[in-house]
Amino acid sequence: MGRLVHRVIAFGRGRVVAFGELWRHSLQFRVTVSTLALSSAVVFVLGMVLQNQITTRLTDTKRQAAVAQTLQVVGTAESELVGISDQDALTDRLTNVLKKITSSSSEEPGGSATSAAGAFEPVLSAGGSNSAESAGPIGKVPDALQRFAEANEVAWQIHTVGDNSGAHTTYLIVGAPVTTTGRPIQLYLLFPMTAEQNTVSTVQNTLLVGGLVLLGLLAGISNLVTRQVVRPVRQAAAAAARFAGGDLDQRLPVTGEDDLSKLAVSYNEMAASIQRQIRQLEEFGTLQRRFTSDVSHELRTPLTTVRMAADVLHASREQFPAGLARSTELLVDELDRFEALLGDLLEISRLDAGVEELSAEYIDVAPVALRAVEQVRVIAGNAGSAIEVDLPDEETPAEIDARRVERILRNLLANAVDHSEGRPVRITLRANEHAVAFAVRDHGVGLRPGEADLVFNRFWRADPSRNRRTGGTGLGLAISHEDARLHGGFLEAWGAPGEGACFRLTLPRRQGEPFEKIPLPLVPPDAGTNGQTRNGVIAVVCVPELHKEDA
Repeated sequence: MGRLVHRVIAFGRGRVVAFGELWRHSLQFRVTVSTLALSSAVVFVLGMVLQNQITTRLTDTKRQAAVAQTLQVVGTAESELVGISDQDALTDRLTNVLKKITSSSSEEPGGSATSAAGAFEPVLSAGGSNSAESAGPIGKVPDALQRFAEANEVAWQIHTVGDNSGAHTTYLIVGAPVTTTGRPIQLYLLFPMTAEQNTVSTVQNTLLVGGLVLLGLLAGISNLVTRQVVRPVRQAAAAAARFAGGDLDQRLPVTGEDDLSKLAVSYNEMAASIQRQIRQLEEFGTLQRRFTSDVSHELRTPLTTVRMAADVLHASREQFPAGLARSTELLVDELDRFEALLGDLLEISRLDAGVEELSAEYIDVAPVALRAVEQVRVIAGNAGSAIEVDLPDEETPAEIDARRVERILRNLLANAVDHSEGRPVRITLRANEHAVAFAVRDHGVGLRPGEADLVFNRFWRADPSRNRRTGGTGLGLAISHEDARLHGGFLEAWGAPGEGACFRLTLPRRQGEPFEKIPLPLVPPDAGTNGQTRNGVIAVVCVPELHKEDA
């Protein structure tokens, strides 16, 4: 029994959930149900009012005719009971008068007479329900009505009487005094309400069936009307989804001149405008990338010539005066930076053009991290920042492009050293079955609120006025982001003022293999020692279909 109750409850919950989902997602269903609910309320109220009015009107008509009939019968009884003096013969006289009253009207089966108010049963009583001096079914007359009649008042009451078989009959009973006799006598006429009850029942059934039919028609009409409105909206939503998915030629059919047709026309005009702008932006982006690539290539030839001349001057700097020698050294340093910028611009242009290919091989990633550390160790020594390495003892193989991963780690380490303020920088490597992750942690100035959204933008600097040691081009993190994307991974950043920053690189162990769990947390375990972890900001740049954020 308990299992059955549990199943019923589970089924009910499932139906409620399904109803809620349908209610939230279907405008047509909401409008139809709302119309049906409001219509049900209106039909119910209208049915109750109509039933009450019909019942009241039938009862009033029956009562007026019954009272009039009773007063008429009272006259007949008074004429028959004039001069009663023999008390012993009262019961017989009452019985004879009752027969006279009955015979004065047309006879009905069961001994009931008929009148304008319908069939009735007469009752004469000379002493109430406890007296034997009565004629007719005095037991059907309620005591309250008898008290009114004994007080010489004309009164009426609707009363239900049961018989020995269990059946119940409702009567409209009218009582009136007979005043021409020597002792008080009361006359009661019992009018069955069977016909009126049948009429009310018929009205109730008619209202119920008519209401159900009306509600069904209203539900069908509202569903049909709503569908005529919702269907174009759904078509517009589907067209917008396909347009957002890249089908820029998607348009809505225009039929008629109504409001929905105007909506379709407006949508088509908007789509055409967006398509033109997207095409213009694509052409502009193509021209921009081509311009960047062409300029970068064209600058290499004069840069090579200038480099050769600068190397000659730099080699002879000891023969120059001190100021000229220093200018020669600055010229060589800036040429080095210019060459690095050209290289990054060429790399960015190739990435934007989509011509870069991943040369991935299945190798141990730990040596790649060590090579990146060695390349920035001199910079770290000049900055006074120690580089701590936390690598697993066992091999950590993954299918990666070693050159690109090394460049990512080198950029992250150089960036961390540049912002560490002389504090240690730590690189950590961890792996699980499907992914490998590198974390580069520094304890420098950190990231202020709002800066995490900009950290991977091209040429963006957290503090342009701050003295930089590495002299980067401003494209390192942007290129790192693109390299991570080529691997099917992602690059994330966390930072808080005074807490430093942490950059996490996550890559799949096999190309094209999805992963969910990430081996390393983004927020470092040592963060929050000064109570500022809650102010930390996180920027995530990732490939969504390959990533589920770690808890």
